[in-house]
Amino acid sequence: MSNTPIRLLIAASGTGGHLFPAIALAQQLPDYQIEWLGVPNRVEKELIPDQYPFHTIVVEGFQQSFGLGTVKIFGRLTVAIAQVRRLLKARKFDGVFTTGGYIAWPAIVAARLLGLPVIIHESNAIPGKVTRWLSPLCSKAAIGFEAASQYLPKGKTICVGTPVRSSFQESQKLELAIPDDVPLIVVVGGSQGAVAVNQLVRQCAPTWFEAGAWIVHLTGQNDPDTATLEHPQYIHLPFYHNMAGLLQRANLAISRAGAGTLTELAITKTPAILIPYPFAAEDHQAYNAASFVEAGAALVFPQVELTPQLLETEVLNLLNSPQQLQAMTQKAGTLAVTDSAQRLAALVRQQLEAKN
Repeated sequence: MSNTPIRLLIAASGTGGHLFPAIALAQQLPDYQIEWLGVPNRVEKELIPDQYPFHTIVVEGFQQSFGLGTVKIFGRLTVAIAQVRRLLKARKFDGVFTTGGYIAWPAIVAARLLGLPVIIHESNAIPGKVTRWLSPLCSKAAIGFEAASQYLPKGKTICVGTPVRSSFQESQKLELAIPDDVPLIVVVGGSQGAVAVNQLVRQCAPTWFEAGAWIVHLTGQNDPDTATLEHPQYIHLPFYHNMAGLLQRANLAISRAGAGTLTELAITKTPAILIPYPFAAEDHQAYNAASFVEAGAALVFPQVELTPQLLETEVLNLLNSPQQLQAMTQKAGTLAVTDSAQRLAALVRQQLEAKN
């Protein structure tokens, strides 16, 4: 092998579910020269560490019926492929890693045009469209749920779980001023927040306060009613960087069912009430949640069926049943793949270093 460090372009954009596994991988490759490909004005500009050179392209998804808008999207996509191809050549990258989503399209196509290896990671139980369409072009498709393998090319998939950032592997101190002896409910709608869940929680919160619970509510940045609830036992934040410490402290989480969030809940052994996002592509969050429900680590409620009264009661029942919460804690731990980031890094090394 050459002594020249291997150069890896990571293409991950849009949500924590795409970004955090990629960050976790990058942390396992300290000897690589890593650069990042993202989209302007997306969350990656805030989350990607400063030490990774950051490149952007303009690209968007195919979420509409065919028409003039689709033609424009294909035009931008063609431009994006050419831009990424030039970047890969100019910076002499050895390969590409992506976590799917629409940014994966130009990254995968450009890399394959240059004969470079590409590894894609799919966190969800039902892979996204781009993963299904383009995984045949990839060298390997790493998956978070074994169930995803049925949708992807045989012989290319390997189940590694979904990586979490290194902070989740160690006990973290919580900076928030929450007493040690009170039950803590953490509400998280994913990196984008969940307005419908936020509204439900605010209606239920007074009863939970009376029961002695504290609430840390991660509202996201798109909730117009963020400041409508104030209480000494209530902390609302748009986003919180120390998710490891927060979930380690939590007695119960109320959450969407994105694959990244579920992985963090498993690693921190946090019991949960899951409310899958009802408009997720092909209802993939419901499929993600199924494994947690089957294991006994979580309760799941479709958003359309969940009333404030039902959520209020279910949370109180759990808080008043420490034995059930403890059983859910143990079950959540059985779902954790604690070395997922190391497994994925080994796969990336195998594919990229074979050509050097």
